[in-house]
Amino acid sequence: MMGGTLDNRERLELRRRRMEQAPPVLRGGFRPFFLGAGVWAVITIAIWLWAFSVGVPQIGALDPLAWHRHEMLFGFVGAAIAGFALTAVPNWTGRLPIAGAPLAALALWWLLARALPFAAPELPLALLALVDGGFYLALAALILREIVLAKNRNLPVVLAIALFGLADLLDYAGSAGLIGYDIGHRAGIALAVTLVSLIGGRIVPSFTRNWMQREGLTGSLPSQPTRFDIAVVLATALALGAWMLAGAVPPVGAALVFAGSIQLVRLARWRGWRTLASPIVLVLHLGYVWIPLGLLLLGATGFGAPIPASAGVHALTVGALAGMILAVMTRATLGHTGRALHAGPATRASYLALHLAVLARVAASLVPVHYQSLLHIAGGLWIAAFALFVLAYAPVMLRSRPGE
Repeated sequence: MMGGTLDNRERLELRRRRMEQAPPVLRGGFRPFFLGAGVWAVITIAIWLWAFSVGVPQIGALDPLAWHRHEMLFGFVGAAIAGFALTAVPNWTGRLPIAGAPLAALALWWLLARALPFAAPELPLALLALVDGGFYLALAALILREIVLAKNRNLPVVLAIALFGLADLLDYAGSAGLIGYDIGHRAGIALAVTLVSLIGGRIVPSFTRNWMQREGLTGSLPSQPTRFDIAVVLATALALGAWMLAGAVPPVGAALVFAGSIQLVRLARWRGWRTLASPIVLVLHLGYVWIPLGLLLLGATGFGAPIPASAGVHALTVGALAGMILAVMTRATLGHTGRALHAGPATRASYLALHLAVLARVAASLVPVHYQSLLHIAGGLWIAAFALFVLAYAPVMLRSRPGE
């Protein structure tokens, strides 16, 4: 060490000591952030159902709809993205995970962004935006540093997280009336769905293939991404980018239908129907199927079909994003804590509750005469799904890995 700076070897040794000395919940990014995502998923929908029922004019510093969609996207989904990225980066780079005090600081930053609108609703939206959006920009910078030091090539994930932070800022700007009300929210959805399409295209066929080989299944097995998969992700990103800017107008509707159609072809190539015997693998396919279904529903809206845009939006958010998040959180938590990759009764019940919640929420948009009852059913099932996740997995995340 010279001049008070640490070389890479000394930095890794410091990080190793932090991991050994930290409480279990701070020994990997998935622990605080997956736990935070699960708890916040329950709290956010409980507050939203209460606000919707009694008609409150404001939640925290925002109107109820703006708060609900912002926290579901940049609170819940954002926490899951942070937990996934901080857990995946060590696998990509071969470096030790962020742990101890630095991880605690990141988790508290995310928590501060959730609490500030309630604790200090008089604060300017610009300051709230800087705290919230700044978290994702800082996270992207941290991950970029890890990737550059390891000479890794996963830069698209860094870019997606940084753009997600900018979308967070835009969403606050929309609430302040500085830009269109929907632009930031749509941008966040577009980025998150594209990120799930990109990463899902790696992990779903990989985990499916591994399981099929262990089970001795014969015949064609899912392959790793090809040029076709790259084209699917690009078509999806372009279609959602156009929707972000212009909404579901006819040309955008055509792009969305095209993207949804080739996403269905991509999903079929992974042969998810062969995984019925393994819920923890099957649920990856069930989560991913909502990407093509959501794109097709949004596209149909663009063609003038009597389908509200909210049906497609909730298929993408409650279905694809939350479905894949729950699938990955359960699998990653078990794997990274040294437990068998097996979905127990509580896990299977959480999967079922969430996908029933998606069906109810999409149906609420499609059958307006039953909107309120279906909305409350969807909300209750959502709360049950993530409450089950928290009850089953909090003890795992708060305890040491077996053998530590």
